[in-house]
Amino acid sequence: MNNKKILIVDDEPHIRALLEQTLESLEDNGTELLFAKDGEEGLAMALHHLPEIIFLDIMMPKMNGYDACRQIKQQTSSYVVLLTAKGQETDRQKGLEAGADEYIFKPFDPDAVLLKAIKLLNR
Repeated sequence: MNNKKILIVDDEPHIRALLEQTLESLEDNGTELLFAKDGEEGLAMALHHLPEIIFLDIMMPKMNGYDACRQIKQQTSSYVVLLTAKGQETDRQKGLEAGADEYIFKPFDPDAVLLKAIKLLNR
């Protein structure tokens, strides 16, 4: 068991479900999948569980992904991947300025997300 954790933070239940399906094969290797439905809950879970990877939506209630990312990166060493439908270069730049390690656009390729997670967990 490697006891690694991946936190998925998205206010849309179908996106959380898609990411769960995409990443569930990692659970066989002992990786724990955690879920939060808004930025505030995501921040609290990130600080409590210290996941290796966080897939973080930008447009969410209570706290947006940029603000959550900024605080997570100040207080943890988690790798943050922003997930967003906002495909403008200015949005990407804002995410990187908030400390995001990477930016993935919705709709995303589940296979690419799984490969990314495997690569990050094994680094």
